[in-house]
Amino acid sequence: MKAAGGATLTVKDGTTIFYKDWGPRTAQPIVFHHGWPLSADDWDAQMLYFLAQGYRVIAHDRRGHGRSTQTDTGNDMATYAADMLALAEALDLRNAVHIGHSTGGGEVAAYVARAKPGRVAKAVLVGAIPPLMLKTANNPGGLPIEVLDGFRAALAANRAQFYLDVPTGPFYGFNRPGAKVSPGIIQNWWRQGMMGGAKAQYDCIKVFSETDQTEDLKKIQVPVLLLHGDDDQIVPIADSALLAVKLVKRGELKVYKSLPHGMLTTHADVLNPDLLAFIRK
Repeated sequence: MKAAGGATLTVKDGTTIFYKDWGPRTAQPIVFHHGWPLSADDWDAQMLYFLAQGYRVIAHDRRGHGRSTQTDTGNDMATYAADMLALAEALDLRNAVHIGHSTGGGEVAAYVARAKPGRVAKAVLVGAIPPLMLKTANNPGGLPIEVLDGFRAALAANRAQFYLDVPTGPFYGFNRPGAKVSPGIIQNWWRQGMMGGAKAQYDCIKVFSETDQTEDLKKIQVPVLLLHGDDDQIVPIADSALLAVKLVKRGELKVYKSLPHGMLTTHADVLNPDLLAFIRK
């Protein structure tokens, strides 16, 4: 079904998934998976860039986020992957490149591990959460549960303020000395976050921190590019990309010195050509 500025797909539990689908239907598809608590709009810089390169570009709002249904159920990684399986089927996506940032990187890993043969050509994980963010006995470098509980408490107490604090501080590295702060980027992060549902975003904190995707990574057969900033304050590289690249069969890691978690936005001019080179390779 067509919606204002995009289209929607209703999946089997009645949830409506909003998505944008631009470019020639005959071109190779690139599918973008956004981070928490954002929306497809977080990929504007990449959608426009790859559209100009002749690709078909697709980005959806994860359930509970953006313009999709503000669900109170199904906010888990398996359902996120199932939603993407349904969208890929509905659009008959073949030989697609799936690019995910942060929580979206976890969604890419979950989807690609389950996708039908021929659907996926390559995958890219950018500042991504796999294999596991939470500190456990088997994952001593992870984030303590108290940190995640703090996120939940801040969201429940004053989501609007929390969604200003995150982009103003660690997400884009705007808390670093000498950082060039962009009020527009901060406001756009806040705008996207506040579009979504508080319940789904609250649930998603558990999803992005406690979902162990070790087995998903091991199942992926296609080439995987992992991009990570070594000053990522949201998803520290040591407990994510440095571990994930060892779990995928055909992985390649590129580390960006001093770049933040939100580098796709702050440094799109650096990352986009690297993404293009990998896709064309």
